Amino acid sequence: MTFPQFVYRNVVRNKRTYSAYFFSSAFSVMIFFIYALYIFHPDIKKGVTSALAAELMTAAEVIMYVFSFLFVLYSVSTFLKSRKREFGILLMHGMTKKQLNSMVFLENMMIGLGAIITGIGAGMITGKLFLMIGSKMIGIPPLPFYLSAKALMLTVGAFLILFFSISLFTTILVRVNKLIDLFQAGEKPKKEPKVSVFLSFLSAILLIASYYLAATATMQTLIFLILPVIGMTIIGTYFFYTQLSVWITKMLQKNRFLFWKKTNLITISSLTYRLKDNARMFFMVTIVSTVAFCAVGSLASMNVMNKQIDVQFPAEISYLAKDGQPVHQQNLQQIKAELKQKKIKYTTNQVPIKYVAVASSTDAYAQEKIPVVSFTSYKKIAEAAGFEFNETPLAGNETLDMRTSTFSNSEEITYILKQDQIKLYHDQATKNAVFPVQLIHSQGVVVSDQMFDRLTPVNTEIFTGFYTKELKKTAGMAESLVKNGSTMSLEHIPYSMTVSGTLLELQIGMYKMMLFVALLIGAVFFIAAGSFLYFRLYADLEYDRRQYLTITKVGLTEQELNKIVTQQLALLFFVPIVVAFVHSGFAFMALQSFYELSIAKDMIIVLAGFFLAQCIYFFFIRYRYLRNLKKSLI
Repeated sequence: MTFPQFVYRNVVRNKRTYSAYFFSSAFSVMIFFIYALYIFHPDIKKGVTSALAAELMTAAEVIMYVFSFLFVLYSVSTFLKSRKREFGILLMHGMTKKQLNSMVFLENMMIGLGAIITGIGAGMITGKLFLMIGSKMIGIPPLPFYLSAKALMLTVGAFLILFFSISLFTTILVRVNKLIDLFQAGEKPKKEPKVSVFLSFLSAILLIASYYLAATATMQTLIFLILPVIGMTIIGTYFFYTQLSVWITKMLQKNRFLFWKKTNLITISSLTYRLKDNARMFFMVTIVSTVAFCAVGSLASMNVMNKQIDVQFPAEISYLAKDGQPVHQQNLQQIKAELKQKKIKYTTNQVPIKYVAVASSTDAYAQEKIPVVSFTSYKKIAEAAGFEFNETPLAGNETLDMRTSTFSNSEEITYILKQDQIKLYHDQATKNAVFPVQLIHSQGVVVSDQMFDRLTPVNTEIFTGFYTKELKKTAGMAESLVKNGSTMSLEHIPYSMTVSGTLLELQIGMYKMMLFVALLIGAVFFIAAGSFLYFRLYADLEYDRRQYLTITKVGLTEQELNKIVTQQLALLFFVPIVVAFVHSGFAFMALQSFYELSIAKDMIIVLAGFFLAQCIYFFFIRYRYLRNLKKSLI
C-alpha cells in the first residue's frame, strides 16, 4: 500500500468524525459559488438595483471567505488534538515526523478538494433554482443559468488557497511529545476545574451592564454605545463560559438535595468538566450564532420599515415650491393629470412655511433661519393624512418641535429671533410627522396661529400634499420631475418633492435583496456553529464510551443512560443557542429605537425559525450519538 493510499483510507475510516467538517465546508463552497454566479452573470449588472445586488454579494463573498478560513482552521486544530493516540501508534511503528506532517497535509488537502468538488457540483445543480429565487427576491427579470468561467475559477482558486494555506499551517501545530504522553492523552484523569470568583462576577457585571445599555439605547446614543456594548458582551460571554458557568455548576454540586437526586450526580459532575473543556467552542458557537441571528433579524426588521412609510410620509406625493415661479403650477398640473390618468382618487391641500431668522438658540445645531408652521396648518396636514388628532392648541410663545419622518427633538430648546427678540421655546415634539425629511433642510417648529401671523419671514415656501389610500399605485409617478422617488431640499433647485409609492417600491426591493444575501450567510454561520458542536462531540466519544461502560457495570440502566445523554446533549446544544438568543434579544431592543412600530413579531419569527432548526439538528445528532455509544456497551 502506497503512502497516498494509506492517507486516503485513513480519511475514509474516519468519515463519521470528518463528515460535519466536510459537509459544512462543501456548503460554504456552494454558497460562495452561487454568489459568484450572480456577480459574474452577464445580465446582473444591467440597472441600478442589479448592480447594487452584485456589490452586496461581493461583500458577502469576502465575509464568508474570512469566516470559512477561521472555521476550517479551528476545525483542523480540534481534530489534531483528538488524534494524539493515533499519532502515537503511527510513530511507534516507525513513522517519522516528516511523514506525519505529510500525512496531515495530504488529509486536509484531500478533504478540501472533496469539499470544493462537492460544493461546486451542488452549486451547478441548484444554481438555476437559486437564480430564480434570487431574481424574484431582488426584483429583476428571471436570470437564465449561465456557467461563468470567472465564477468557477474564483471559487476553485479561493478555496484551493484557503485549504492549502491551512494544511501547510497545521503541520506546524502537530506536536510530537513523548509516546507515553500521546498514548495517555485520552486516558489521563482530568484535573478538577478551577474557577475565579472575581472573573465570574466580572462576567455577570459586564453582561448585565451591556444588556442595560442596549435596552435603554436611543437613536441618538446607539451610535456611541454600539462598540462598547459589543466589546463588553464578547468579553462577558467568554468569561461566562470559562468561569461563571463552571462556578454555577459547582454551586449546584453543593446543593445535596439536587446533586444526589437520581442521575443528577453523573449529569452535573460531567457537565462541570464539559463546560470547562468546551468553553472556547461554546464561546465561538454563541458569537457566530448571535451574528447570524442579528444579521437575519436586522434585515427582517426592515419589513416594519416598509409599514412605516405612511407614518414617515404624511402625503403620498409631497411638493414644496421654494419661490413663486410659474413652473410650480405646471408641475402641480402634471401631477394631477397623472393621478387622473391612473384613476387614483385623491385629496389635496396647501400650507405656507415661513423661514424666520434666528439670533441665538440653546440648540447647538440650529440654523441661521428655521422653518415655522402654524398650528392650524399642522392640524390640517395631520387630518388629511388620516392621523388621529387630539393635540391641544398652542398659545403665546409655546411651540412644538416639527417632526420630520421619524426624527424629532423632545429636549427643551429656546430660540431668540432677530425680529423683536421674540423668544420661542418647546419641550416636546409633534405626535405625527409633518413633512418628509427630504423637504425640510433644518429642524423647524410649530407655533400658535397668532404667533405665525405676527412673524415676518426671510422667505416663504408653499407645501402641497396629495393624499390617497392607493399608495402603491403612485410608484413611478412624475418621473420627469423626480428621480428614485425623492428630490432633496437643495438651494439651487426651485422645488423639492417625494413620491411615497416609488420610495416604498425601492425600499422593498432593497429589503428583499439584502434579506436574500443575509439568509444565505446566516445559513452558513448557523450550519458552521452546528458543526462545531458535532465534531467536538465525536472528539470526546471514546472517552464517553469508557465512562459509561464503567458506570453500566455498577447498574446503570439503558433508560437512565438515555436520560443522562439527552440532558448532557441538550445542555451542549442549547446553552450556546439560548445565550445567543438573549444577546440577540437585547440587540433587537436597541434596534427598536430606530422604529416607531414594534419589530417584536418579526424578531420572534426569526428566532423561532432558528430554534426549530436547532431542535431538528439536536434530535438527529442525539439518535446517532446514542447508537454509536451503545455499540461499545453491548
